[in-house]
Amino acid sequence: MLIPPAAWFTGFIPDLPTPFDAADAVDLKAFAALCERQVAAGVPAIVVCETAGEASTLSPAEQELVIRTAVEVARGRVRVIAGAVSNATSRATELARRAEAAGADAVMSVVPAYNKPMQEGMLAHFRTITGAIGLPVILHDNPSRTLRPLADETLLRLVESRQFVGLRDGSGDITRPMRLSRNLPAGFRFLSGEDTTAFACITDGGDGAISEVANIAPDLCRTIFSHLRQGRLQSARYLHKRLIPLIACLSKESPAALKYALNILGLMSAATRLPIVPLDAAAQRSVVRAFAAIADEELIDTVGA
Repeated sequence: MLIPPAAWFTGFIPDLPTPFDAADAVDLKAFAALCERQVAAGVPAIVVCETAGEASTLSPAEQELVIRTAVEVARGRVRVIAGAVSNATSRATELARRAEAAGADAVMSVVPAYNKPMQEGMLAHFRTITGAIGLPVILHDNPSRTLRPLADETLLRLVESRQFVGLRDGSGDITRPMRLSRNLPAGFRFLSGEDTTAFACITDGGDGAISEVANIAPDLCRTIFSHLRQGRLQSARYLHKRLIPLIACLSKESPAALKYALNILGLMSAATRLPIVPLDAAAQRSVVRAFAAIADEELIDTVGA
């Protein structure tokens, strides 16, 4: 039975990095282990081939391999959301088709970067993608990378089609969920696109976050979300406060800092693809300090570190 996205597109959903080996090839074994770790933590879904996954440096064939690996590991236990990242509508559409063929449960589609499309261009871009696939589509608004935001009015026009099921909002506007809630369809999910705004977004009516820090501490993130949903704001705030130094490191140099943090845990290589380079020594020390504060309170499983 098909489970509607409203049932699983909620909470802290990790944006998974793509591991590379010493030869700069995708390390599918390490990636499969990352996926299984998230399944074991009970996350509702995983995002692959998107921001943290360095999607713009992956070939279409590599993206298909990554998506198929995630689907094979998940085996229906969690949902797989596949990025279809391109600033050319034709390429984004083809990536979405390939994601569907590879078994993804949904596609995440971002506002095109660099082109600076008009709002009508964004409408046409997203509608072209949904017209080519049968999967639900999650919109991704990320003005810091795309220069032009997805306007509220454009979002409301898009969601007239129920194929658009959610928004990953990287605008940093924490008032947006509350402002738009009465005009969005029932079941439409609004998630923060950044760990830096996740807590405020959820307390202001958001449904969760697409998260990098959830790659590192999925159990802790799930506990924070549960406390928030139960109205235990003080407990949630205490736990979230312990994560702030690590979140600051991750947001400053994404995804190099995330990869280095997962390398500390013994989960993958810290290797990145150009134009992203590994962290310098000073940034590495910042990540280690942030980890130490969490480990001291046993808020994270450091087995393998």
